[in-house]
Amino acid sequence: MSHYKEILLAQRPDNNPIGPHLFKVQEKEIPTAGPGQILIKQTHMSLDPAMLGWMSPDTNSYIPPVDLGAVMRSSGFGEIVESNHPDFSAGDKVMGMIGWTEYAVSNGQGINKVQSDIDAEMALSVFALPGLTATQGLFHFGKPKSGETLVVTGAAGSVGSIVGQLAKADGLRVIGVVGSDEKADWIVNTLGFDGAINYKSENLEEQLIELTPNGVDVFFENTGGPIQHAIFNRMNTHGRIVVCGMIADYTSETPALGPNWINLIKKRITVQGFAMPDHFGDVPALLGKLTPYVMQGKVQYRSHVLDGLESAMTGLNLLLTGQNQGKLIVKL
Repeated sequence: MSHYKEILLAQRPDNNPIGPHLFKVQEKEIPTAGPGQILIKQTHMSLDPAMLGWMSPDTNSYIPPVDLGAVMRSSGFGEIVESNHPDFSAGDKVMGMIGWTEYAVSNGQGINKVQSDIDAEMALSVFALPGLTATQGLFHFGKPKSGETLVVTGAAGSVGSIVGQLAKADGLRVIGVVGSDEKADWIVNTLGFDGAINYKSENLEEQLIELTPNGVDVFFENTGGPIQHAIFNRMNTHGRIVVCGMIADYTSETPALGPNWINLIKKRITVQGFAMPDHFGDVPALLGKLTPYVMQGKVQYRSHVLDGLESAMTGLNLLLTGQNQGKLIVKL
């Protein structure tokens, strides 16, 4: 009988780069679908910043950590090769939380069909967690209004790039914070942002003041880092801060201190942290909101594809260093 590979989380992250020492690769016989089940052959797997939190031992997070010895958690795209489930057929393209594995048996919960004209890279880059997160965070918590100014960190990333494009399509002035001049060029000259700041450059506060002459109404935070304070100090009265990620602190023993809260009082600023698992019940409505922007060509994306299941074990480091050029995907 044929075999497949899966990758288990063997130990928690340490002070070293993410790598094979944290995982265990094992081979198993390809299973069959039981009653009410489907067998999925995964073809593409998403690597997301949230995984760094899922690997930690923190039990107070929005989702339980991945157990040691369990298949590493991730969303993915694949094809159903066997179905005993009334809602799915062999040949259906599907997407959902599949994990670091080449094959998976599922009862169908959390697995969604994908239109035949949407390929794997578009599905994972736009219609999976990145697009859902961007749509939920921007519209439900950011409450953008035409003519306002939005600043988004991690602006060349899978979530940030969509946030910026959605806001721009709705008439906002959009400034993105990125980690390289190449990414700055991409979000301005390809995605249409009004300006960009490389957080590795100098005079961050001066650059921000120049690019936000009317202050900041919506701050979509994906990364943390020193520029957070400068953006916070530019917030307008009744501004909204949407806290989606803090990748600069995910592997830090001592997370950076946040801004002083006095401005929250003076300017009546709203700060909202959120995570998508709280809103999975809203996925149909979120897709309904996002899809017209995509179909009208208002949302572009690019993907950074790694080859082979085992490349995921080192690929996560690209998210920490900012070296990924677009949505990070593993092609199996």
